[in-house]
Amino acid sequence: MDPPMRKAGSTMTIRSRLRHARKAWLVLSGAVLAAGTLIAGGGVPAGAATSLPCDIYAAAGTPCVAAHSTTRALYAAYNGPLYQVRRASNGATTNIGTLAAGGYANAAAQDSFCAGTTCTITEIFDQSPEHNNLTIGPAGGPAERMSARTRQRCR
Repeated sequence: MDPPMRKAGSTMTIRSRLRHARKAWLVLSGAVLAAGTLIAGGGVPAGAATSLPCDIYAAAGTPCVAAHSTTRALYAAYNGPLYQVRRASNGATTNIGTLAAGGYANAAAQDSFCAGTTCTITEIFDQSPEHNNLTIGPAGGPAERMSARTRQRCR
């Protein structure tokens, strides 16, 4: 047997429509409340985080053995220098750190220090407890040539 057909104006149809309208209102209210909270609260502060890459790795039991970055901290608590720059005009150096612990590089400090000249990164600091800093390597070049005597022995 077929289920009985409902009339368009029956009580069941009105209740069903009210239920759908109530659900839509709740969803819309939740979205407005969430957006308002982010706007009023300012969202997540730029440059600060609770867990950065090396924090996540450490929590998983595989800590970073080296952590090099010229753009941001890789540990939430790191507040030291990220890299060192050397000014071409007079050879002076300065360390460029983060804006705040766990934050981004202080680009304004570099811009100010290097104004009117060029700068070169001379050292990238390791943020891990290992302190394996990266420095400028020796200049490359052609391999040393063998002496005539060594060449003769190799024949």
